[in-house]
Amino acid sequence: MLQPFRLALALALVSGAAAGAEPAPGARVDRKRPVTVANAPTDPLPVVHVSADSPTLFLFSSPIQKKTLTFDESRIRVLDAGERSIVVQPVANLGDGERQEIGVFFADGRAPTRAAFVLVTDPAEVDSRIDVQRPEPPSTACQPTAQAPAPRPEDFVLLGYVDAKGVTTSSSKGKLDAAQGFILDSIVAFRGTGWILADVTIVNSPDRPAWTPREAMFVGRVGMTLRARLVAKKPGAIPPGEDGRVLAVVEVPETKADLVFTLEVRGDGERRLTIPDVRFLKPAAEDAQ
Repeated sequence: MLQPFRLALALALVSGAAAGAEPAPGARVDRKRPVTVANAPTDPLPVVHVSADSPTLFLFSSPIQKKTLTFDESRIRVLDAGERSIVVQPVANLGDGERQEIGVFFADGRAPTRAAFVLVTDPAEVDSRIDVQRPEPPSTACQPTAQAPAPRPEDFVLLGYVDAKGVTTSSSKGKLDAAQGFILDSIVAFRGTGWILADVTIVNSPDRPAWTPREAMFVGRVGMTLRARLVAKKPGAIPPGEDGRVLAVVEVPETKADLVFTLEVRGDGERRLTIPDVRFLKPAAEDAQ
């Protein structure tokens, strides 16, 4: 639930300036509307109209990670950010053709993991309130026994997960976490278009009990935490003295720099494997041949 005080503050910021007054002739029309976030990296981002004269409130249908907010601070101000809301206002009206992007990750890790919007200034209207909705998951009621077709190489290109810059990788192996009873046999860090993936092979010590990996988190150097999707090659527990392979994947904003995270894989008995300094190399140059 929204914190009552924070929600009241956000609503006051949006509605207070206009209370008790009719729109002046030629003023922007005030809109309050629902907006559905993009479902895939290739989908167009929803457009939101903002104005330097009034703030815009975003209300989210599920909690967000406010530390993951990305925007151009020279053009956009975030007046308030809560568990399910943010209030924004441009420093000045955006110029003709100027499009500013703002984005934030959801806290639950469910797809789509990130909400992003394009902010523009329109002379005729302004969005004072945006009710942010996520696409409904596909129905599983029909044909419950049907098996999805195996992905093909071309699917990754058509879905936008691989583009002309390709995929970059880095790897390391042979690290011991004696306190938790694990050996990191190997890790390969993949980075594609809007996503990162860590392919990890873990050895459970012979003198430790069986261990089932259950969740994974990428922790940034400034404290930003991203909950990853965790996929095991062989579901279930890793027996003592044996190894298991897991994949941790999460969507990230596109940047032109290396990304460095600490990867935490957590499981039974509060045991966890902590892998520091996992480096996801910057994308290859677009004009590289």
